[in-house]
Amino acid sequence: MRLTVQSDYALRALVFLASNRERLSSIREIAGIYGISENYMVKIIHRLGVGGFIETIRGRNGGLRLARPPEEIRIGDVVRFTEEDFAVVSCMQTERKEGGGCLLMPDCSLRHTLGEALEAFLAVLDRKTLADVVGEWEQRKLATAPAH
Repeated sequence: MRLTVQSDYALRALVFLASNRERLSSIREIAGIYGISENYMVKIIHRLGVGGFIETIRGRNGGLRLARPPEEIRIGDVVRFTEEDFAVVSCMQTERKEGGGCLLMPDCSLRHTLGEALEAFLAVLDRKTLADVVGEWEQRKLATAPAH
């Protein structure tokens, strides 16, 4: 299982915001810390806002912050929200393309095994919150790092 860049950057942005809870942060700052395009980070932040993970405060003294405490943000929820497709193999896609059918469907043991593995992967992520993945090192490093 490999997460998309969107999920990767979304999780990084949330880790950054969880490490800097005492103040508002900016898209420029987050993008600079991770060396990510500001334009792409705008899209990520917008999506996280739509999902209720962060809130944006407009205005001269505005910025970004977590919408909920990090203890209430499950990593599994973030990944489910940011990933568009969990098909480990093409036959697991919900909308199969023409000619993409499999002769072994619907009782393919491989498909069921991979589905079980995916469920186990997500179960681990469901047990972890943002607070669980933001340790002291992240807090020290991200709270003091200069934006690029």
